[in-house]
Amino acid sequence: MGFENHIMLKAESPKDLVPQFFDKTAQTYDKVVNLATFGKDKYWKKEILKKIPRCNSILDLACGTGILTFQIASQLPDSKIVGIDVTESYLNVARTKLKPHGNISFLNQDAEKLNLDSKFDCITSSYIPKYCNPDTLINVCLNHLNTGGKIILHDFIYPKNQTVRGLWNLCFIVLKLIGCLVPSWKDVFTNLPKLIRSTSWLADYENIMKKHGLQTTMQSLTWGTSAILTGTQQV
Repeated sequence: MGFENHIMLKAESPKDLVPQFFDKTAQTYDKVVNLATFGKDKYWKKEILKKIPRCNSILDLACGTGILTFQIASQLPDSKIVGIDVTESYLNVARTKLKPHGNISFLNQDAEKLNLDSKFDCITSSYIPKYCNPDTLINVCLNHLNTGGKIILHDFIYPKNQTVRGLWNLCFIVLKLIGCLVPSWKDVFTNLPKLIRSTSWLADYENIMKKHGLQTTMQSLTWGTSAILTGTQQV
């Protein structure tokens, strides 16, 4: 971990960055996440969808504006789907898209403090792992998971290949410059790369899943710039 990253994370935990990143970005999130990932977010979401089994209920953690949630609903139109997010402004955007999808409910809750009176066959989340405590989040998931259920987590990772790292760093330099022109995204494009470089979420969550007896698989995506971690509960 570099000195700059150490100072950033010492001053504030990853969870503390959430309001900085998301309180003022809800209205532009859908367009920006597509542009900032050079369209790869759509591909990553498709790969997540491939891992969701035919089941009756799905919980989408940190659902944001509902990008993944609505794709799940289209794939499983007869299933119960609940999306939760800690940022109300993002949920308000998601709710404006809700009319054609009667099988979705959106709730304003913190994923690490989640307390729903129901369990689910599958729990998904895109971009949450780096912000949360792995032990806390996996315990919450297990408390809301039906026997034999599946947990699917996706997030950015810092690529290991040096050439890809160079391109990755260049992309964030460009995004940081763009952030100067779009003030609501300035903090995101400044601090997000530091967080991604410093996090070891993939190994941490895999270890916790295995500790709880889950069978794990990992899929690296787009030259090692993001990954999907799946944990399946053994019956």
